[in-house]
Amino acid sequence: MIPVLVVDDHGFIRAGVEAVLRNTRFHVVAGASSGEEALVAIAAHDPAIVILDLSMPGLDGAKTLTKLRASGDNRPVVLLTAAIGDEHLLAVMRAGVQGIVLKDGADDMLTAALETVHGGGKAVPPEFVQRALDLSLQPPRESPLARLSPREVKIARLVARGMRNRDIGTEMSIGEGTVKVYLHAMYQKLGIDNRTELALLAVSDEDS
Repeated sequence: MIPVLVVDDHGFIRAGVEAVLRNTRFHVVAGASSGEEALVAIAAHDPAIVILDLSMPGLDGAKTLTKLRASGDNRPVVLLTAAIGDEHLLAVMRAGVQGIVLKDGADDMLTAALETVHGGGKAVPPEFVQRALDLSLQPPRESPLARLSPREVKIARLVARGMRNRDIGTEMSIGEGTVKVYLHAMYQKLGIDNRTELALLAVSDEDS
């Protein structure tokens, strides 16, 4: 039997994977509900393959895979996910994921993907490979706050946290009036009219 670790923060998904693999040569030796638990379980159980969910609290699947690879561990990892955004797709492809299986249709595709990666192959659908290639060829996206100075960026982030001008001044050791002057200049640089738009840009910048 080939030992497999299943990492998903939903118990019914872990149970479902175990049921799918029950009559195959793949045996679930352990389950984990987070990336942190996964790293511990990998060290404890030494599975031949890791089935890894993408969306988890704390250390998500992409970060877990990246951390695993950074430690020199190159065992096969199959990503089992409901969907995958561009940023996560690039991250897992760059980290060397061996397989990607969508949860919708996993009953039919998972075992085949495990067979492929266990044999040293890749089980990444061609459309994901092409999408990752297209993304990697795009120029880097400019930060929404690229026109601002480091001091202005800090003010923007404090605005995004809902802080008032007085509190921002205290945080940055400047007067409330100075904060207003900064904000006016920032609005002009960014082509916006108010602090709500500034907060949205700051949040977008943190997510990019």
